[in-house]
Amino acid sequence: MLVVAEREQLPVPQARAGEPAAWDVLFKRYQMPLYVYVFELVRDEQAALDIVQETFIAALRHLAGLREDEKFGSWLFGIAHQKCIQRWRKQHREATALEELAAAPPEYEDDPGELLIRHEQEAQFMALLNQLPLPQRSVLLLHFVEDFSLEEIAGITGAALGTVKSRLHYSKKALRKLIEEEAT
Repeated sequence: MLVVAEREQLPVPQARAGEPAAWDVLFKRYQMPLYVYVFELVRDEQAALDIVQETFIAALRHLAGLREDEKFGSWLFGIAHQKCIQRWRKQHREATALEELAAAPPEYEDDPGELLIRHEQEAQFMALLNQLPLPQRSVLLLHFVEDFSLEEIAGITGAALGTVKSRLHYSKKALRKLIEEEAT
């Protein structure tokens, strides 16, 4: 899985200046990590694609407001996070359930048996992860899948650093309990 690292030199100033090539670089760099993160939150392929598109449109419109170019990745994930929250609230108000989609098409593997076992384990783990509340699930995904620091997660989610630490602690504890219950 592609891990987002903010240490690389990104063409943010050029994108701010309106250079299409710079936006192409940024889009190619963040398209998949954003999609994976958003999909894990909304569990709806089309909605995830829409949110990623809306995120890049919002980034295009508001890039002038970004004060630290090196924080572009966490800023972009913050926009996506807010769009997911907005969608969740809208659905919650309308009392509609999120659709579960079939697993992604399998990747090429040499041993089909290992592939099947891995997909079953991933499906079991994701089913457990999906039982966690959205704020806890989000912190786990941002920290362990996307490799953001706790400070960056606080910026992305708009929560205080202490709240992020607490959510991470309680989400790991809750996930551990769910895994233990599943094993018995």
